Amino acid sequence: MSNDVEMNNQLRDLIPVIRRFAFSLTGSDHDADDLLQNTLERILQKGVPEDADLMKWSFRVCRNLWIDEYRSRKVRQAATENPELQESAVDGTKTIADRITLEQVQRAMNQLPEDQRSILSLVVSEGLSYKEVSQTLGIPIGTVMSRLSRARQSMVDWFNDHDMRILA
Repeated sequence: MSNDVEMNNQLRDLIPVIRRFAFSLTGSDHDADDLLQNTLERILQKGVPEDADLMKWSFRVCRNLWIDEYRSRKVRQAATENPELQESAVDGTKTIADRITLEQVQRAMNQLPEDQRSILSLVVSEGLSYKEVSQTLGIPIGTVMSRLSRARQSMVDWFNDHDMRILA
């Protein structure tokens, strides 16, 4: 981007879009806010390549930051996991039946591998075309289509397995 003021204005307009994408990756408001902040910080510090579309670049930066965070969490969790320190906070009376809620969709999406979840989010939530997702993530369009198909099938299977209810 040649003009910092112009980029800042465009980035400001993209905040809600990046925030939705961050939430789709993290499944948590708090984590999505942190990821959004880290994404904006990284873009402002490192800039955007001259030939890059700001929205696509933002999605790529956000996704890469989440992958880094996700991997480091797995390492920390494996190092600190101790069954006797875990609490069971199950509310046995909470049951939502016969309707699909945002919480159910998020739970189902959280079951997907990260590569499928990010593609599903970009196509369904953000309305990007397969070609735009391909360009954004730097992967072949066939890979986008294949991962999206597997993600959709996994979502259907998850809802069938859970009888469309949230299991507490």
